[in-house]
Amino acid sequence: MSKKRKWDDDYVRYWFTCTTEVDGTQRPQCVLCNSIFSNADLRPSKLSDHFNRQHGGVGGHDLNSLKHMPAHSDQNETLKAFGVASHEDALLQASYQFAYLCAKEKNPHTIAEKLVKPCALEIAQIVLGPDAQKKLQQVPLSDDVIHSRIDEMSQDILQQVLEDIKASPLKVGVQLAETTDMDDCSQLMAFVRYVKEREIIEEFLFCEPLQLTMKGIDVFNLFRDFFWKHKIALDVCGSVCTDGASSMLGENSEFVACVKKEVPHIVITHCLLNPHELVTKTLPAKLRDALFTVVRVVNFIKGRAPNHRVFQAFFEEIGIEYSVLLFHTEMRWLSRGQILTHVFEMYEEIDQFLHHQSSNLVDGFENKEFKIHLAYLADLFKHLNELSASMQRTGMNTVSAREKLSAFVRKFPFWLKRIEKRNFTNFPFLEEIIVSDNEAVCIATDITLHLQQLSNFFHGYFSIGDLDEASKWILDPFLFNLDFVDDGYLMKNDLAELRASGQILMEFETMKLEDFWCAQFTAFPNLAKTALEILIPFATTYLCELGFSSLLHFKTKSRSCFNMSDDIRVAISKKVPRFSDIIEQKLQLQQKSLTSKVGRMSVSLLVLPSLRVHDEAGSRSVKKLKTQSSCCYWNSLSLPG
Repeated sequence: MSKKRKWDDDYVRYWFTCTTEVDGTQRPQCVLCNSIFSNADLRPSKLSDHFNRQHGGVGGHDLNSLKHMPAHSDQNETLKAFGVASHEDALLQASYQFAYLCAKEKNPHTIAEKLVKPCALEIAQIVLGPDAQKKLQQVPLSDDVIHSRIDEMSQDILQQVLEDIKASPLKVGVQLAETTDMDDCSQLMAFVRYVKEREIIEEFLFCEPLQLTMKGIDVFNLFRDFFWKHKIALDVCGSVCTDGASSMLGENSEFVACVKKEVPHIVITHCLLNPHELVTKTLPAKLRDALFTVVRVVNFIKGRAPNHRVFQAFFEEIGIEYSVLLFHTEMRWLSRGQILTHVFEMYEEIDQFLHHQSSNLVDGFENKEFKIHLAYLADLFKHLNELSASMQRTGMNTVSAREKLSAFVRKFPFWLKRIEKRNFTNFPFLEEIIVSDNEAVCIATDITLHLQQLSNFFHGYFSIGDLDEASKWILDPFLFNLDFVDDGYLMKNDLAELRASGQILMEFETMKLEDFWCAQFTAFPNLAKTALEILIPFATTYLCELGFSSLLHFKTKSRSCFNMSDDIRVAISKKVPRFSDIIEQKLQLQQKSLTSKVGRMSVSLLVLPSLRVHDEAGSRSVKKLKTQSSCCYWNSLSLPG
């Protein structure tokens, strides 16, 4: 890349001023026609050539023409008239669009100047010619520029979300979750759900680090300070769904106590997405020992690099499909169900490998009772994975999620009845290896105790239950029996009127439940408000889980030190930055700065001719700038700002 040229104040003699790009590149601009040139043209020969050819030298403009230079209020129109604004707009538009795509694809900021721009310049040179290459060269794509563009777009997106929250006719729902990044820094992420016009919107709210500790009070302070910072009262929140961490949720947790003290009406809900931890806590001793044996085996293979390499080579040699095992981990994005399934399906091969490595885990792994327990755990966690997968979607409300969870728990009595008859149809892995009645009796006892305990825990932990009869009209106002509604219920008349409308019935049959009630805000505001207050709260922290997956792309070894909150907002937000507004605002700032420079340069341009004298030889000109004379001369002129 060629060396960048620097501005010299002596260039004002050619009626030029200087504009500076965000990346520090200086470019000359003619104060007479407002034309902006490249940095390569920042030299006396080029400037003088433009001045003489386009403006006829010194004689081309006099004092009167300078007095009628455009004022600040006319500067925008003057620039547009000469095509400068449209040119700048195009450069900025290209720069912002690239920065937007860079953030969306979760790429490092340096990819623009290190890869994309050099490639684009080479392609332009080959396909379109040098003129096109010069135009592309002017597009600012440095690391700092991309970073500032993303920051500006992030702030615009955040502003849109905050405006929507303030305009929402109902209190918003929030989901909160915490994770630890690769730098062992705790990150708190939040999403918001609110009503806008005829639909419910789910949007990214923030991702901020917990600086020191992750106690409940720290979580609350960060949560509260975000709303206070943007001048929004905390009572705009109607519900908060958390991931169930000890610092986040619990009747006696500090976070819940602080939130309810600040906002007494708020509803705190537990994420229904990952019941695996609850299942693990309810395991009987024998089943828990079997799970821990699986953990030790997997960690023996994966935790030591030589063992892992031998394990892969061993499986390649015998042609087995699963050559890589997942770590058993508490992290939410790795499923225990998959680990248990893989270990069960590779049982014989793993047993051979443990013998080959003379591991002391062989005895426990070869135990027949362990294999039976492993089969049951693999089947049970597979059922849990299917339950979780059914709730892993956007727009999941508490009513739908609890219906799915309730349906899952209601299967337990049927499973128990089959197990009493030694029928293991619902547990195919277990059914595959049970060969004797004695084995069936032993495992049936363990399963019965576990499922009974698990059912009780599910009901107590997740508050499983249907809507009360008087509120089931929310799910279907047309099939709902009005006799269940008390005659004193104020909205009973509205329900009767709504049921009589054929057009509203068609809307109900063709729209999502949430969108249907949003559409009734005008005609039946009380019904819509009551229904949406139940449908708005989050049932899971699924959006936060997706956000944490994106976090893995931003927080890597090579990018571990930068603050990624703006990048992640642009990457995962559904909002699109208002490019035209951002660019217009930036152009206004640039033009305001340019106008100020033009005013200051005009003084020098007017004073220079009168202060230039020639020596006796006439071979050179010397500028005699006298501060007092210049100031008096400037004060005598009535030029704009």
